Amino acid sequence: MCRFLVYKGKSEILLSKLILEPQHSILTQSYDSRLRLDTRRPHNGDGFGVGYYTPPSLGLEPCIFTSTIPAWNCINLARLAAKTTSSLIFAHVRATTEGSLSDNNCHPFRHGRLMWMHNGNVGGWKFVKRRLADSLGDQWFIGVQGGTDSEWAFALFLDSLERAGHNPNSDPGNDGFGHTVLRKAMLQTIKRINQFINDIPEQFKGDEDLDTRSLLNFAVTDGQSVVCTRYVSSTTDEAASLYFSSGTNWKQEGPKGNYIMERRDKGADIVLVASEPLTFERDNWVTVPTNSTLTIHKQTVMIHPIIDEYYNPYPSYSRSSGFAVSKGLVSNAPGVAQALTPGLSGAVTPALGTIDRGSIEDATERLRASNGHVEVARV
Repeated sequence: MCRFLVYKGKSEILLSKLILEPQHSILTQSYDSRLRLDTRRPHNGDGFGVGYYTPPSLGLEPCIFTSTIPAWNCINLARLAAKTTSSLIFAHVRATTEGSLSDNNCHPFRHGRLMWMHNGNVGGWKFVKRRLADSLGDQWFIGVQGGTDSEWAFALFLDSLERAGHNPNSDPGNDGFGHTVLRKAMLQTIKRINQFINDIPEQFKGDEDLDTRSLLNFAVTDGQSVVCTRYVSSTTDEAASLYFSSGTNWKQEGPKGNYIMERRDKGADIVLVASEPLTFERDNWVTVPTNSTLTIHKQTVMIHPIIDEYYNPYPSYSRSSGFAVSKGLVSNAPGVAQALTPGLSGAVTPALGTIDRGSIEDATERLRASNGHVEVARV
């Protein structure tokens, strides 16, 4: 499995302040991932990618830099990150599950103004791929260049966006497609993936090697809004980890690499979303609940439950982290991550109903009091 990072800020930031310098930067996670347990492939060393938006005078499409070199061993990444700034950044380090080691298989993926990345897997992929491909419009089918389930999922998202009446090839204007449009297309993408899995012929479902559960931590942006998911197609399992942090200033304080998210007022000038926290500051990071979307729109963070056959409305409902662990991941279940990664115990918080020893509602009230820009949708 992979690790990813999203930065959205009112101001541009030097890429190195996210990718290289923090104690637990995305580069560090490529060789020292604290929430992965895969002893077969202990590193996220199968390539990396960085995507970022430049000034409009250079075009509205994001710039994408990918390489199959491990992130920790790429001098060009250090050179680029030290001299490049942006207000919207995607970064990804890869551990292959599907697809070979090639630039075409490195995230993030791009189409026009849209950018996409994924941590996880599509369940039952070898039985799903043809059905998914057959469902796509010709241009989305032809546009797939690599062999990953992640890029095919992006093609499905583009197809879902078009079916909803929003042409991904069109110019959506300065405000992009809008966060509601992106979120609805994302939900439709997940729904279609689940349906393809449900449609796997019965004679194959007895295959002992077939696991139809999916881990779908997606991230998509149109350059204005960002939509992320933390999702597992199961009623009993926990999803792979996902966290966010928001505040007014991301700064180094004290020893080298010791970054903190500062909150000087009720504004949220910066929002970070990450598979693993970039720092060990407990109060800086909040767990995204399993089977939820996280939307960033004008620096406001909105969390919505994904209500489908795998949804459970009870905050006290407990899920198992066994599936995520079997895939080489820690979800964020209390006890598991803390026992295995004591250095990160301050950032690991219970999920599904509790965030940082409190309920979702209590944590939200604390965050709202501190930055005024977090909303949780209730059902």
